[in-house]
Amino acid sequence: MKQKKQLFEVGANESIGDCLLRMDQAGYQPVRRMEKPVFKKEGKQEPEWIKQQIVFEGKLKDSESEKA
Repeated sequence: MKQKKQLFEVGANESIGDCLLRMDQAGYQPVRRMEKPVFKKEGKQEPEWIKQQIVFEGKLKDSESEKA
């Protein structure tokens, strides 16, 4: 049985479109997009920004939730 909600992170070598396609193939539709910065800290230095992490929250499509 699938969860009603699931998080999908955009991979390092993956486009947003690829991630959305992967969600669709898994039976989920995007309901929320979240972005958060990723920092790297070495020793006592100030944290250094590395990248922006993109995560989609997906909910089970209606046709999938009716089967459950």
